[in-house]
Amino acid sequence: MKIQFRRSYLFAILGVILATFVIFFGTIGQSQAGSTPAENRPEDETAIDWTQSKAIFSENTHIILPSKYTAANLPPPEQDPCLHCHITGEDKGLWTPLVRWIFFGGAGLLFAFGIYRSSSVWVNRAPWKPITTRTADWFDSRYEISEPLSKFLSKPVPKFATRWWYCLGGITAFLFVVQGITGIMLAFYYKPTPEAAYSSIQFIETQVNFGSATRMIHHWSSNGMILMCTAHMIRVFIMGAYKKPREFNWISGMLLLLLTLGFGLTGYLLPWDQRAYWATTVATEIGAAIPIVGDLILVFARVGWDIAAETLTRFYALHILILPLVTVASMGAHFLMVRRQGVAKPL
Repeated sequence: MKIQFRRSYLFAILGVILATFVIFFGTIGQSQAGSTPAENRPEDETAIDWTQSKAIFSENTHIILPSKYTAANLPPPEQDPCLHCHITGEDKGLWTPLVRWIFFGGAGLLFAFGIYRSSSVWVNRAPWKPITTRTADWFDSRYEISEPLSKFLSKPVPKFATRWWYCLGGITAFLFVVQGITGIMLAFYYKPTPEAAYSSIQFIETQVNFGSATRMIHHWSSNGMILMCTAHMIRVFIMGAYKKPREFNWISGMLLLLLTLGFGLTGYLLPWDQRAYWATTVATEIGAAIPIVGDLILVFARVGWDIAAETLTRFYALHILILPLVTVASMGAHFLMVRRQGVAKPL
């Protein structure tokens, strides 16, 4: 009962504060709107003879008598930066409304959170518990996940594994995440058809905000991912980390290297320019040189004997659907085995 009374007191006080603000600002606005014309009139402006104006309008002569109070001589109204860019096609001040919303909205959220936190401490008579802790406790009380997670996450890293060459695999995983984020951003505008593929790339480069930067990040991250993955494999081989009991970890790493090269091959055709066309031609011809299954690989990759629209569609599907799913599954298995067996000691 006491808690209910305290909460009612709290809501009553907040209501009084809000009502005071509303009455205060409403009184100021009413006083400004209700001021007489003489108070707002500039000093050098002469008074208007409203009797003469009434006579002029009664005789319908106001059409031919120009005045400085006609609509033609009034200054244009101020345009809202949130609207005029969509109506008139202007691109000036586009960041102004966003900055306003971030600044004032953030300030309002902080103010509301402060009121909520103070009222919670006052009502419950207990120290404030962060929302993240409450959420974790809520899930743990229902699914009991804290104990297995603590066992999985609280595993110390050996001192020898803090050297930089042990971070090559983590850098490769980070670059894969960068590839995924930038790839999703590019997929919003890319069109996988021979008629529109190259033009969509040009549109991304020239018209989309930060489109050229996003594409360059995607391009160089792919090169870095291949380089880091190769360096990681070389480090594992030199240090003998592929030996018992880490044979399957080595096999999954080899699969991930092949998938990384597959990302590079399928993504190289997507711009659909001369370099992409002939580079893909050479790469598929190399696959065709494999004995027995060479022709099958060529036909499967090109969806026929020549590179055409179906080739572009297949490479796009492999690049954004098949390869990412297989890579994520392989990375999960790879990380679980490393976590289970630990990092191999140096020779």
